[in-house]
Amino acid sequence: MRFLISNDDGYQAQGIEMLAAAMARLGEVNVVAPDRNRSGASNSLTLDSPLYVNTARNGFYYVNGTPTDCVHLAITGLFDEEPDLVISGVNSGANLGDDVLYSGTVAAAMEARFLGCPALAVSLAGDSPLNFESAVRVVSNIVALIANKSLASDLLLNVNVPDVNYEKIAGYEVTRLGYRHKAEPAIKMRDPKNQEIYWIGPPGAGDDAGEGTDFYAVEQNKVSITPLQTDLTRYNAVEAVKEWVSAISDE
Repeated sequence: MRFLISNDDGYQAQGIEMLAAAMARLGEVNVVAPDRNRSGASNSLTLDSPLYVNTARNGFYYVNGTPTDCVHLAITGLFDEEPDLVISGVNSGANLGDDVLYSGTVAAAMEARFLGCPALAVSLAGDSPLNFESAVRVVSNIVALIANKSLASDLLLNVNVPDVNYEKIAGYEVTRLGYRHKAEPAIKMRDPKNQEIYWIGPPGAGDDAGEGTDFYAVEQNKVSITPLQTDLTRYNAVEAVKEWVSAISDE
């Protein structure tokens, strides 16, 4: 198999180095990742400045852009052949519930899906996670399954791995996205010149986090696997909105 690996933590992150080494035992690997941490970049593309691709000593390609830029370049022009599978990660920290809307990790995988390649977004839960080896073993198991049972080209899987030794993982569970409480308030501070500055506050704790959700599975030391789709249409509201819009006056 040909693997394209990216992330949002940057090309020097521990998770991407370990993942690339593991996948190299299974096939051909190309790594294209941001030149620095781009967590929270979501699906942004760089359209107002050129992108530069450089090569690190270990052969990784790094780009002065977003995770989406990296995958887009890799699939549409950097290499002659498209990958069989795109893997984004291993991210340092979970991407659960609403996180997927902000996550550069998920965005990199989603760009692959837009371009017709099956993709995994892989995250290791925890504030300062340590067990990257567990996440890499999980990915290896999933990839082995994909090799035997092809993953549809339009399928995107969001995988979250509990931060425990692999032997303590309690299994794999297919889940739905949960929801978080609203984020904590922005943090107001002063810079050295006494100018008012703000830091975005921490994300809220799980709100819809019960059985069946990705939050719950990780809490139970299970690997959460959530199939994602890119169609954000709220179909059960279409008729109600049609009725509401029909009342709009042309006056």
